[in-house]
Amino acid sequence: MKKIVYTHLLNLGFLLYLEFLFQILVFKEFNITWILNILLYTIFASIFITILTNIFNPKVNKVLLYITYSILPILYSIQLVFKNIFNAFFSLSLLSLSDQVLSFGSEAVGLIFENILFIILFFIPLIILIIFRKRIPNFKLRDTNLVLIEIFILCFSIGLFHIYLNTSKNEYLSGYSLYYEVRENSLNIKKLGVLNSYKLDLVRTIFGFEEKVNVVPSDTDKEEDNKDKEEIKEYSYNKEDLNLERIKNKSSFVYNYINNNDGTRQNEYTGIFKGKNLIYIVAESFDEIGISKELTPTLYKLANSSFIFENFYTPNYLSTIGGEFQALTGLHPSQELLKTWRNGTNTYPYGLANIYKDLGYKTFAYHDHSGYFQDRYKYIKSLGFDNFKACNMGLNINCKRWPESDIEMINATVDEYLNSPSPFMVYYMTVSGHFEYTFSGNSIASKNKSLVDSLPYSESIKAYIATQIELDKALEILLNKLDSANKLDDTVIVMMADHYPYALTLDEMNEVSTYKRDNTFEINHNKLIIYNSKLENINVKKVAASPDVLPTVYNLFGINYDSRLFTGSDILSTNDGLVIFQDRSWISDKAIYNSSTNTYEAKDKDVTREYIDKINNIVSNKLSFSKEVINNNYYIDILGN
Repeated sequence: MKKIVYTHLLNLGFLLYLEFLFQILVFKEFNITWILNILLYTIFASIFITILTNIFNPKVNKVLLYITYSILPILYSIQLVFKNIFNAFFSLSLLSLSDQVLSFGSEAVGLIFENILFIILFFIPLIILIIFRKRIPNFKLRDTNLVLIEIFILCFSIGLFHIYLNTSKNEYLSGYSLYYEVRENSLNIKKLGVLNSYKLDLVRTIFGFEEKVNVVPSDTDKEEDNKDKEEIKEYSYNKEDLNLERIKNKSSFVYNYINNNDGTRQNEYTGIFKGKNLIYIVAESFDEIGISKELTPTLYKLANSSFIFENFYTPNYLSTIGGEFQALTGLHPSQELLKTWRNGTNTYPYGLANIYKDLGYKTFAYHDHSGYFQDRYKYIKSLGFDNFKACNMGLNINCKRWPESDIEMINATVDEYLNSPSPFMVYYMTVSGHFEYTFSGNSIASKNKSLVDSLPYSESIKAYIATQIELDKALEILLNKLDSANKLDDTVIVMMADHYPYALTLDEMNEVSTYKRDNTFEINHNKLIIYNSKLENINVKKVAASPDVLPTVYNLFGINYDSRLFTGSDILSTNDGLVIFQDRSWISDKAIYNSSTNTYEAKDKDVTREYIDKINNIVSNKLSFSKEVINNNYYIDILGN
């Protein structure tokens, strides 16, 4: 009996050590609710390990024990390194994006060495096991009564864990909610523990999982308080006559979501760019810390002219593919739906090229890295671009350097559309701003090193700014060529980031940031550029994010579209702004909500918990709508003839 008790304590201590070490290294904070969630699940898991490693003959039991003490530290180390690369956690759903993960192999190796001491800490229990192997009990559970007692204790611990979860049944994103109702891997790891999150991820990947949804109006629907009601009534909604009967039979949620949503109104800016050319850019790792009047004057000019968005965010959803998804669909991404997106099998009647081709535009799409990476050539084609050029796909630039040059991409492509007799719509996905931010491993940073050598910042920040100088010069060339061809005044340039430069640490970004950034909200604060040389400056204070850009552009160009079919919304409409982050935290015009702590900060005196709960439901439904529409290709049912 002493041996079995000792073994239980050993395995419990092993798992608790891994869990709380991870919490300290990654989150640097504790919460009593998280601790209890993790503790109760760890008790169950440790009992399971004890039974598993003592039910066979002693030799097999010993092998299983060593395997367990080897594999689990690896799983925790994977999450640590993955978080440091992507500022997101690993999930089995990401295996479909394995090319993205593998492409950062050298960075991963570098981060493994940078974090080697922390990784070694995860293996301390294995080291102790090896050193004191002769003192570790090694036996077989032979007594039937003892086996039954162990099984009873195992079942009791499972029951205790689930009973405890039920105490938070009515709380938003509580342990109960995450375990039974919501798939949110980052919060699972934080609130339920790494081991539990792996288990949930595995079960949901194998057997599938449908989130619980509560259909409510999908937008805040209330007009801004400072708007004149009579003026608002002059504008109609951006809506089309939809035949929703087909979708009603397939998804009552999607049907009700659309019906319960008024959409957004047209406004004084509707159609101001009608008939103009459009150059739509998603810029790799672009961030306002790379903007300066001296070093990046073109970026400075574009960011401070025409529409000036003061509270714009680019929420990071797993690297470029998540940022590009937001920019090109007006929807909110999740790890599991990006697999469907990259397959390119969906129908997008509101896709950029589809929309503008219908208006008689010539459409073009370019990327200065491999067009095959992440199957970009597939999802770009699904948006209507049938002449996409990239490295290895017809783009005539030096594709042997890393990263490739945005300047070379602009020079190689601008003449293809500049002399078009028809208006043109051009999409660029840049790459020069890509990490890693060193002068030895980044060709663009090395190229522009002399321009940043004197800056009083760390090497990473100087190397990052050097990459933004390349983007700046590329945009300067673009503007000059448009001007020389007398097309500048008739062209609108829209540019946003795919994500902030997450290869930089928070401390590094705060070296140069003009305001203090945190790791949940302000790390994502950024610039949105919507520029036309003839437009006088218009300051926009409403909060907004990447999914809002596409519907905003369509309204500015006077395009007929149904605003209910985007989860983003026209920034210039009278609806309240809402920014949704990867872990379901959010910022609205009235409040800031932190999903980890389930707390909020009111920006408006009228904000109550009822308002917070309403926005939480809206967030859940926006995310569920995006998944449903993409994973089931519902646009073809909603908008098809």
